[in-house]
Amino acid sequence: MSGMTAQNAHAVGGELAAVLPNDGIAWYRKMHLLRLNLSIFFLVFFSAATGYNGSLMNGLQALEQWKNFMGLPKGAWLGFINAASLLGACTVYPLINWICAHHGRKMGVAFGYFWLLLGVGVQAGATNPAMFICGRLLVGCVSSCFDVSAPCLITEIAYPTHRGILTALYNTAYYVGSLIAAWTTFGTRNYGGSWAWRIPSLLQVCVPAAAFTGFVLAPESPRWLASKNRNDEARAFLVKYHAGGDEKAPLVAFELREIEVTQRLELESKETTTYIGMMKTPANRHRLFITITLGVAAQWNGVGVVSYYLPLVLETAGITSVTNQTLINGCLAIWNVIIGVGAASMVDRLGRRFLFLTSCIGMLISYILITGLAGSFASTGHEATGFAVVAMLFLYYGSYDIAFTPLIISYPTEIWPFALRARGLAVVNMSTQLAAFFNIFVNPIAFESIQWKYYIVFVALLVVLLAICYFSYPETRGHSLEEMARVFEKDTAAVLRAGAVMDVPTGDPESKN
Repeated sequence: MSGMTAQNAHAVGGELAAVLPNDGIAWYRKMHLLRLNLSIFFLVFFSAATGYNGSLMNGLQALEQWKNFMGLPKGAWLGFINAASLLGACTVYPLINWICAHHGRKMGVAFGYFWLLLGVGVQAGATNPAMFICGRLLVGCVSSCFDVSAPCLITEIAYPTHRGILTALYNTAYYVGSLIAAWTTFGTRNYGGSWAWRIPSLLQVCVPAAAFTGFVLAPESPRWLASKNRNDEARAFLVKYHAGGDEKAPLVAFELREIEVTQRLELESKETTTYIGMMKTPANRHRLFITITLGVAAQWNGVGVVSYYLPLVLETAGITSVTNQTLINGCLAIWNVIIGVGAASMVDRLGRRFLFLTSCIGMLISYILITGLAGSFASTGHEATGFAVVAMLFLYYGSYDIAFTPLIISYPTEIWPFALRARGLAVVNMSTQLAAFFNIFVNPIAFESIQWKYYIVFVALLVVLLAICYFSYPETRGHSLEEMARVFEKDTAAVLRAGAVMDVPTGDPESKN
């Protein structure tokens, strides 16, 4: 086995690796893969749109102009303002699932643009706090549309050996949007009047405008086409984008057969494609447990404190200057992008499980140090101790980015079968939103009451998260998207037995046993 074939087998398994071209030509020298990956590159920016929206409030809270406009919010009221976009997102998930299943992954993305224009217009043009909050509710709907539809589309159209990395890169782009939001509010901090916060609000349309190129260039998912009995169109996609126009390429025959037979076996297994179906089998319950705990853990591992209340966190460390707070916010965003991209590039080399465990251990150590340093500063007031807290924040975020930035979307995307994939993404996103809603509402109250002692809660939660990841999160590398069922269902998986893909006639699939 050549080095390239061995590397491919490590990422997608031996069967699929055996039919991949072994010509030694880099993907960026093949026009069909360059075109496909270019469209996916722009699709990744839909996550950046979510990142801009999610991080915008972090910057606005440091602006006196916005605080005065909103009536100097604090405590529970500040929590509700921050949570408004999360509430909006949760209301749209059932509808976006239906659109993705019945009208295609691309239509789900298109639906997000409707909410984008409506929400940004209301938020940027707000004349009172109530109107601003309504705008945030509408903008939240954008995130649910993009974060369900776009990852499904990316993972279902990506070239097999690129799927793991490209899907992991999706959520990494969240911090590109966060970076833009952070430096935008830094740049407008000294503007007079309401334009200091209206300009950052208006610029929420810029990232989705850039991503529109990917939306136009990207083809529809061949798996969705096959599910609608449009197999000729699915085959045409595989020929054009995966085989470079070669009608007789073994890869085309293998992928199409695997997609067709796996979808047929899923139907024959009589598993429903509703949310109830996600709880009907032990394997699906395992997937659901992972999906929910991953979504909740993404907020209850302590990142919610830093993400939405960075100014409050910095104040506990003695950093009160608006310039310093917004500058640190911007530098954290750059740091997150660098670590997130690096971790995404290693998902097939190191494996998902290794990244999860490393991330949890790093976050736990960081939070213990942050808690100790913040407590020390509260007692002594030493400036050096306060700046040490900032250093630990960078260490914490670096640990978080090792797994929870690249894998929170890509891991659920690959573990759920086609029929439940969009619902799986909706569940992980909804779990994240609800956990964030709780955090956003409770965090400012806790900070006002017990200040740095609140960090101790997250130290305990990180210990629990480490145990969950160790005992419940399996390794998924080394499998194609259709073969992933073998990780959870073993011999009862609704896929062909190993080595049988090309032996099965299209109209008469072999038993899976």
